[in-house]
Amino acid sequence: MKEDILEQLVDDYLQWNGYFTRHNLKFRPQRSDPNFDSRQDSNHSDIDVLGYHPRRTGSRRIMVVNCKSWQSGFRVELKLKELTTNRIVSGRESWRRFRELMSPKWSDAFFRSVKDVTGSTKFTYVLAVTAIRGDARLWETHKPFRKAMRGNPIRILTLSEMLGALMPALSTTVAGSTLGRTLQLLKASGFTLDPDAKGAKRRVSDA
Repeated sequence: MKEDILEQLVDDYLQWNGYFTRHNLKFRPQRSDPNFDSRQDSNHSDIDVLGYHPRRTGSRRIMVVNCKSWQSGFRVELKLKELTTNRIVSGRESWRRFRELMSPKWSDAFFRSVKDVTGSTKFTYVLAVTAIRGDARLWETHKPFRKAMRGNPIRILTLSEMLGALMPALSTTVAGSTLGRTLQLLKASGFTLDPDAKGAKRRVSDA
């Protein structure tokens, strides 16, 4: 059971695009790592959703998704500034929310987790958010992040982009998830999204 509605939407979206999915895959640095710090590294982080497509190749075969369901949206420049200065936000160091992007030992652990499940370290790293506030390319092309992901592509995926793709494709056949059934009811009620909204019909293959 996925507790976060954004995670469930990502799961449905990836499956609609032909991916097999898993969620909440744990990772943490190995105790044998010379930089292991028991005070900071004993608790696991996790990959929210991982998608694997058997018919695709390259970085599009695997989607590794970190979900941030902040209702105010994802403020790109603000988050980059917080991470650059390691600002304390809500009593927590900023880097801890993006460990795999900010700490080499956590990046290594992240890659090990992906490889253990998929056999590959080639993937697309996806940040799923409610909405983007600012220029997504600043995040997607940020050099330290690109280095941490070893050159794998980075992409921001929004809630409206996923809904815009899923809702027109819904049929009357009962959906396999609670969220899917909710979307079917919304569609049946006549609820629609702006068809001209950015990314309304964009699929993973268009990334």
